[in-house]
Amino acid sequence: MIMDKDKPIPKRPQEYPFFHEAKAGTFQNAAQLRKTSTEAEKVLWEQLRGRKLNGLKFRRQHCIHQFIADFYCHELKLVIELDGSIHHLRDVAQYDDYREKLIMEYGLKVLRFSNDDVFNDIDEVLQKIMEYKTLS
Repeated sequence: MIMDKDKPIPKRPQEYPFFHEAKAGTFQNAAQLRKTSTEAEKVLWEQLRGRKLNGLKFRRQHCIHQFIADFYCHELKLVIELDGSIHHLRDVAQYDDYREKLIMEYGLKVLRFSNDDVFNDIDEVLQKIMEYKTLS
């Protein structure tokens, strides 16, 4: 990341712009989530980590304000969310919509995939991510 030489280097993670005002407690929650990833998250992370997807850097369990995104690519301003079956429940789906709208207020785009998409057609998931790259 290129820093303005006139601005001090942030000392706390939440001071970096790509965390979008995240609070310290959110970072603690994200660290715990990284230890307990779902199987779908593990499968997708294996395809994204280490810049495996076209040289793009992804972060997992990335803090954005009060939320934790499953995956985030700062270069694309892209959040990727994986949804299990619980996301079909009306209350959960409504919260997802609310959360997505707030995340988009930071100028970020959200792509959602079901866990089944990841398990059954990972190549299609990766293709959709790459299609987003060409559109951005």
